[in-house]
Amino acid sequence: MIHVQFPKDFLWGTATSAYQIEGGHDADGKGPSNWDVFCQQKGKIKRGETGDVACDHYHLWKSDVGLMKKLNLQSYRFSIAWARVLPDGKGAVNPKGLDFYDRLVDELLSKNILPFVTLYHWDLPFALEKIGGWGLRDTAYAFGEYTDVVTKKLGDRVKHWITLNEPWIAMVAGYVLGAHPPGKIRPFSSLKVAHNLLLAHGISLSHIRNNVKGSIAGITNALTPVYSLKRNQETRAQRRCHAIMNALWMDPVFKGKYPDEIADQVASQNKDNWQNEDMKLISQKTDFLGVNHYSRMIVRWFPLPLYSFLPVTPQYPNVSFTTMGWEIYPPGFSELLRWIREDYGNPPIYITENGVSLKDTLVDGKINDENRIDYLQKYLLELNRAMAEGSDVRGYFVWSFLDNFEWHEGYEKTFGIVYVDHKDPKRPRIPKKSANWYAKVIREKGFRWE
Repeated sequence: MIHVQFPKDFLWGTATSAYQIEGGHDADGKGPSNWDVFCQQKGKIKRGETGDVACDHYHLWKSDVGLMKKLNLQSYRFSIAWARVLPDGKGAVNPKGLDFYDRLVDELLSKNILPFVTLYHWDLPFALEKIGGWGLRDTAYAFGEYTDVVTKKLGDRVKHWITLNEPWIAMVAGYVLGAHPPGKIRPFSSLKVAHNLLLAHGISLSHIRNNVKGSIAGITNALTPVYSLKRNQETRAQRRCHAIMNALWMDPVFKGKYPDEIADQVASQNKDNWQNEDMKLISQKTDFLGVNHYSRMIVRWFPLPLYSFLPVTPQYPNVSFTTMGWEIYPPGFSELLRWIREDYGNPPIYITENGVSLKDTLVDGKINDENRIDYLQKYLLELNRAMAEGSDVRGYFVWSFLDNFEWHEGYEKTFGIVYVDHKDPKRPRIPKKSANWYAKVIREKGFRWE
């Protein structure tokens, strides 16, 4: 048995996003988001479910914060619903929407829980979506206006800010696969979307710096180590997948340029969308990198336009998968962090998401999710190993606090350390065994591994 120990000042938290938990989709002057509208379209979401009520956090926020305190959580990463604050995406501010987050921040601070705010977690105001969304450069400037409003209101108390969450998913799921709003399959304009998202990050970062004294700001990327189906051989499919999934979102921020593998394609898709100061804005110094990590990717070549790769399901003996169909592969975590350390100068990192969707069974009012604990232990062990090798990781946020609306999967996939009964109008919360295990990890700054 070994004791896996983390530094005393290591930050432990949990994470959620607005559309996945809040509900209150039209409460108190909130405007519709792209997800509000997308979920109403037949066949887009499994079982026709929506986030209209979700976990009803909009009404149950105070008791949720109380539960966070009971679970020893030191920080809470949440996102703000852009359309709750600016119903039309820009212009008139909705005071009641802004006040909701104002009260939430105060309640967190009163419980000594550090607010860690994400400004964009995929819920674009529909007023902006219907005129072009992230296909328009103007959306990046609207995001700057929204950032300005929110940071002026909360910046006296909130110091930790994330501009965008997983822009890779916003691009590929929304504009290549059509699985997220706006539901388009347009690979030959997707890199224009990528540039506009990264520009939004840069513009937003400027507003954070201007408005928040002592700000600690960064971007959160979904990062995944990519392997070739031809073991131990680098292939063009692997290079292209890594460039689009990982380097596309890292090189501009940390190196001020697009990755060589796809630089020509980025340029050709942005001929009329590029201005001289863009890369200077995008590559402004960040205080940290947010890393969301769940699994790895194995790919083979496939003649798809631009993308040229196809994921392959691993089939080795004893391979195991989550209910999302993602391989459980803990070594990928330390390998990913090693790549960041070696290629990008070892920036400060917060693991802003890591967790697992599993089939949970409620028995006698309890959920004994030992398999989730096993997953978290193995991934935290790899995280600890990477830190011992030199990775500058400052904190860890388990995904997710609550069983929530899992986008196009609806409510079937459960990532939460807290169970929510979505069939009960009161949306009762029941901490799983993993929640109590995590509370102990936080208290003891680590755990024992056999």
